[in-house]
Amino acid sequence: GKWKNKERVLIFSSRGINFRTRHLMQDLRTLMPHSKADTKMDRKDQLFVINEVCEMKNCNKCIFFEAKKKQDLYMWLSNTPQGPSAKFLVQNVHTLAELKMTGNCLRGSRPLLSFDPTFDKEPHYALLKELFIQIFSTPQYHPKSQPFVDHVFTFTITDERIWFRNYQIIEEDASLVEIGPRFVLNLIKIFQGSFGGPTLYENPHYQSPNMHRRLIRLSVAAKFREKQQVREVQKVKKNESKVLLREDPTEVVFETPAEEKPVEIQLVKPESKPIVKDKKKLRKIQRKKQKKLFRTEA
Repeated sequence: GKWKNKERVLIFSSRGINFRTRHLMQDLRTLMPHSKADTKMDRKDQLFVINEVCEMKNCNKCIFFEAKKKQDLYMWLSNTPQGPSAKFLVQNVHTLAELKMTGNCLRGSRPLLSFDPTFDKEPHYALLKELFIQIFSTPQYHPKSQPFVDHVFTFTITDERIWFRNYQIIEEDASLVEIGPRFVLNLIKIFQGSFGGPTLYENPHYQSPNMHRRLIRLSVAAKFREKQQVREVQKVKKNESKVLLREDPTEVVFETPAEEKPVEIQLVKPESKPIVKDKKKLRKIQRKKQKKLFRTEA
């Protein structure tokens, strides 16, 4: 057949990514035969430069991984150069080599895309669904693709996040076995342009990683402060002068004094207790003596 849908996706990242992000990027390139690679972009460059890079590489879609503070990973999905574009925080990343799943699929085969019903209810999710379809679906009759459909990309919305999974379709009973990779996308913003422009949607449930780490530190500090306050209260209680209560005259009413016993003086020395030797030790000594006598006689 003729290759009509000429979608090309540029997958690359900024400098400073860790090994897990690098492996995830490589896994996406192997799963998407219509993707292209490029060198890492310098962190000093503006994101608008990516539109020029996509134009040079003859790509109209882009997946860009942006690393910050060597621990936070952000993913940009963009339709270049007109837009729209979406920015996500990537969480719970597990790569193909790390998972060691039993599933397997043909290299370059075309995937089925499965979406949660929530994607059709909200307008911002409907926009993301169209963006996912255009980026992750392999065009028909692509030169590097195989004419087989043997795996499924699933996009599920749970806990205000998009969960990505990849499953193999087993031919015998059409059951699914997970292949990998897997990751979770936490939506931050949707922009009208490519890598910028007016904000179409902002996620109200999003919490930045810096704020999350700050809240953890504050909770730990609050626990430590509470322990210190308890110790100070205990010290104050110990140092407080004890208040002497007045004697209550009614306390002695029911006290009956004990009868005084006559003092007896013992004139005779008490008998000493007999010393009881260990019978087992005596038997051992007797056995040893018998053995010595037996040896001397022999």
